[in-house]
Amino acid sequence: MEAGTAVARGSRPTIGRLPRVRRQDTAFKYALLTVAGLILALIAFFFIRLYLEANPAFQKFGFFGFVLTNNWDVSREMFGALPLLVGTLITSAVALAIGVPVAVAAALFVTELCPRRLRAPLTIVLELLAAVPSVVYGLWGVFVLIPRLQGFEKWVASTFSFLPFIGGPVHGPNYFIAGLILAIMILPIVSAITREVMATVPPDHKEAALALGATRWEMIRTAVLPYSRAGISGAAMLGLGRAIGETIAVTLVIGNAPTIGKQLFDQGYTLAAVIANEFGEAANDPTHRAALIAAGLVLFVLTLIVNAAARYMVHRASRGMRAGGGNAAAVGAATGAA
Repeated sequence: MEAGTAVARGSRPTIGRLPRVRRQDTAFKYALLTVAGLILALIAFFFIRLYLEANPAFQKFGFFGFVLTNNWDVSREMFGALPLLVGTLITSAVALAIGVPVAVAAALFVTELCPRRLRAPLTIVLELLAAVPSVVYGLWGVFVLIPRLQGFEKWVASTFSFLPFIGGPVHGPNYFIAGLILAIMILPIVSAITREVMATVPPDHKEAALALGATRWEMIRTAVLPYSRAGISGAAMLGLGRAIGETIAVTLVIGNAPTIGKQLFDQGYTLAAVIANEFGEAANDPTHRAALIAAGLVLFVLTLIVNAAARYMVHRASRGMRAGGGNAAAVGAATGAA
């Protein structure tokens, strides 16, 4: 009887604390909802503010007229963002084509092939690339890449001139140089996410493949890469978002020509570069200023779409991984950390 009384007395403080704990949980939940709502409100505020500032350009040229017109001429106050949009997409595509395979190969080497004592130094070196200011990448491109790659670009243009989008005269600053700089800049984020995802592959999967007689490469191809496809897809899309919004480095190496280049080695322009170059001189020209803000709005929407697509791809692939027993939570955490 005394033991039962002692247990009952000992349980009273816990029972009495339950309403307070529930109130704390409720307050914490609403605090998180408030923070999330503020973030969404901030994004909506950015969009509305940009739209209001860009509206004079849309009224004069029309939204589709502004986005789809190939004519950016400040002297005649004709502003069509199609050359800027095309330049942004071309440089970003070149960056993905070069950067993603290199990043995946680096992640594979660090996680599967690299000696254990070298993993930490190599990881630090890869992560240090993200700490280099973009203007340094741009200056390196101007003084090193452009003069050093002239011969290589001319050889590619003459040897593979039968391919579409390759051939013709080679300009110093061009789409290829800008894409190459962007590929180096997105390398840390793509490699980091891919490396974290590959590290979550269950050892049993790899050991089972090796036990069945698979070589190291066959084990990577059949066990590691299929398991990591969600993280690699998300990493590539996040790298694309970084490449689309990069400004200073691209401005220094793309040539800043408001035309649509027909070849890989032609000069071009991007949405971010035109804003950086011309916003200062547009202060006294309302139409020019509105056109630049409209270009910023297009860039803002494009970045949102790319990041939303990245999250959707990760979610869709993660469902497949859950069905196959994969660790989808690790994929989502690694992608969200970027």
